[in-house]
Amino acid sequence: MTEPVMSELEFLVEILDRYPMESLKKIAKSEGIDYYRLKRLYDKYYGKYLTVSASYNVKKIGLRSFITFLSVPSDKIMEVAYRLMKNPFVSYANPAFGFKNGFSIVFHIPDKQRKLIGEMLSKYSDDYEYYEVRVYPYSGDDNFGDWYLSHDYAVLMDILKWDARTPITEIARRLGKSRPTIRYMINRLQDEEIIRRFVPLVDVNVHDRAVIGLAKDLDETILEKFKEYEITVGVLPGYGYLLEWFFSSKEDMGSKILEFSGYVEKLLIEYIDPIFKELNDNNLRDRYSRMVKEDGSGYRSILEF
Repeated sequence: MTEPVMSELEFLVEILDRYPMESLKKIAKSEGIDYYRLKRLYDKYYGKYLTVSASYNVKKIGLRSFITFLSVPSDKIMEVAYRLMKNPFVSYANPAFGFKNGFSIVFHIPDKQRKLIGEMLSKYSDDYEYYEVRVYPYSGDDNFGDWYLSHDYAVLMDILKWDARTPITEIARRLGKSRPTIRYMINRLQDEEIIRRFVPLVDVNVHDRAVIGLAKDLDETILEKFKEYEITVGVLPGYGYLLEWFFSSKEDMGSKILEFSGYVEKLLIEYIDPIFKELNDNNLRDRYSRMVKEDGSGYRSILEF
């Protein structure tokens, strides 16, 4: 693929952020822009460098978020990676090296199964640590829902997560339902606040490394010092905070990483490798429909995988 023209890509992102689900003709009319120009940009970038994805309130459906660090011997990395990617409760996994050498992994675990996490992780490594992650700032709300929908909704959530602009006719065909039924299902997910919003996601492979730090206290001056790297912050109840920022391996980041390490107790470097991106993407395509029992009665056991 040719390199994107960033001004064009940014323009399309802004448009789809305002109109994530509307047709191109409706967008062009609402914005007063030329439809054919918009369509050319859309055809040039959408599905290649940009997609719109549904953002879910996983708490509403009874899933807790955990970040996990596994020690894995270097000669076992790929073997363990393939095993991990068979587990639909894995949100993503990447090689990482630092206070643990192996993997950093985000899991979504059913609230009722959180006592099984240690047993699940021991299938992959006997050296691990994990932390629950909450949004920063942390509200203290500890009320989790449960899965209460049919399995068809899990399939729909996979489709909308992968590409929320998938045509209604295509979704209807895949689910064997009418277009009005699909619209009703999407509206229900929104009305019941399972869908938070639809978000345009850009993938230009600019960042292939990330620094992850765990801190017992948050010195907010770090957010100002590293603001050009858009540090994300999560709360680790019972421990402290998770800090993460992304960069390119082409950058000389040694001094910055050294400076960053002064603000955290634990640190590692995460490698965002194309092979693992493909594995993560393949897992993402149908993870909700693999999590949920086919009769819709709840989640499968995290120990099945």
